[in-house]
Amino acid sequence: MARIGFLGLGIMGRAMAANLLKAGFEVTVWNRSAAKCAPLVAQGAAQAATPREVVEACDFTIAILADPAAARETVFTADGVLAGMSAGKGYIDMSTVDDATAREIAAAIASKGGRFLEAPVSGTKKPAEDGTLVILAAGDQSLYDEAGPAFDKLGKKRVFLGDVGQGARMKLVVNMIMGSMMVALSEGLALGLKGNLDGAKILEVIEAGAMACPMFKGKGPMLLNDDASTSFPLKHMQKDLRLALALSEELGQSLQAASAANEVFKRANIAGHGDDDIAAVYRVVR
Repeated sequence: MARIGFLGLGIMGRAMAANLLKAGFEVTVWNRSAAKCAPLVAQGAAQAATPREVVEACDFTIAILADPAAARETVFTADGVLAGMSAGKGYIDMSTVDDATAREIAAAIASKGGRFLEAPVSGTKKPAEDGTLVILAAGDQSLYDEAGPAFDKLGKKRVFLGDVGQGARMKLVVNMIMGSMMVALSEGLALGLKGNLDGAKILEVIEAGAMACPMFKGKGPMLLNDDASTSFPLKHMQKDLRLALALSEELGQSLQAASAANEVFKRANIAGHGDDDIAAVYRVVR
């Protein structure tokens, strides 16, 4: 079985690393806040002091980090991923970043003889815990094949999208749609409640029709109950919307609905809801 490194033990990463341990993989972990490693060490993981040590000890290393800046820092810092990279080793970045960041990291890994795969995931806390994420991979085909058994413990579906950058673009498209849908649901519930409709009945009607989807089913009751228990931090959604809008500028594609959604999420972030769940966007809509 492959020796797997894991960098980044936030909401997603700690659940994903735990699933790899449960499946019997040898896992070495690192996190900027070292205390977050303790629960995984208790489950059998080894702990390293730096990303460099993780990469040196493992066949391939997975990272899931907050944003492009964190992704770059973890690779390029003095004791980072690049410092430990050597011929044949693999690096899989499952963070949500822009395609330019993915290509920059890929080139750096290749310069040391390593193999790179971007593999952002569609899914939040519960799918990460359940191993039902959707993995959007692009880059080195041999590394995708080698990591397949691990991916199958992390997700219910994995797709290979070709060249580096395509995984990042797919993830931004998916999250852009999700953010726009969250704003639409929030506005629909706010309008309905002010029109003296029953919120539960609104959700019941949505669930019975063409708009039925797991996100509305899961997030709708959270909106009605003012529950913003964090599964997907709002600040990360706003970051993804910004990245999608930047991609739209690059490609010359108008994104009017996503632009409006970004402004709503920006308002919620400024209002102090950044660490709350994306459901908190309703608090500035209603």
